[in-house]
Amino acid sequence: MKARSAAGWVGLILCVSASAQSLDRPNVRQGDAWVYRATVEKGPSGWNQVHNEITVTRVTASSIYFTVKQSGSTQAGREVYAQSDWARVRDVNGRETVVNRPLDFPLAAGKSWKVSFEEQNPNSHFKSEKWDYKFTVVGYEDVQVPAGTFHALKVEAEGTWSAQVAPGQAVVQGGESNAGGTTLSTQTHKTVEHEVSGRLYKAYWYAPDVKRWVRSVEEDYSSGGVRNERVTDELESFKPAG
Repeated sequence: MKARSAAGWVGLILCVSASAQSLDRPNVRQGDAWVYRATVEKGPSGWNQVHNEITVTRVTASSIYFTVKQSGSTQAGREVYAQSDWARVRDVNGRETVVNRPLDFPLAAGKSWKVSFEEQNPNSHFKSEKWDYKFTVVGYEDVQVPAGTFHALKVEAEGTWSAQVAPGQAVVQGGESNAGGTTLSTQTHKTVEHEVSGRLYKAYWYAPDVKRWVRSVEEDYSSGGVRNERVTDELESFKPAG
């Protein structure tokens, strides 16, 4: 077997070291600001696109407070907060619950974590709904977005959702016109309690210099295996606090 040169060994060691290096939580500061192009695709053909500005207003030991508004809007931004790793939280069954954790620092290729929660009576159609995700750090990829090309660490998640459909009934009315006039008909459709389920997919490309992901994709699929919605965010600009 041919011996490897000293330079070759050094290159190999540096490559392995770089790939194994973990990324710590970024130092997010008040005044950091991002602009994303958000594309929402619903069903086979419907879609719309907006540009959202995200600006950090306050940072504490456990939370990031920020505003979200559409670019060019004269309205005040919507004030929201996330945990210090950008995890999204909201009330579920009366308790603050993590419903999405795209990043779990320190980040390193191969790391994985789970997010699961169940909500009672989430809407008028479901008695309960359950969400289960498994996130995995895939590795580095070059990704191109409006703000440029970034060597970013990709995090991917796959999961499922399931729901218990509440029993009920729907009234459908119709009309038929003929020579004798118009005839109205009314039909009642009953819904029995049953369970439905579907699949979930998410992907985030995290760039340390930007302190956030430069691209994200979130999809959910119906019980029939058809995609209901895809939301794609792509970074247009980042302005660190001055």
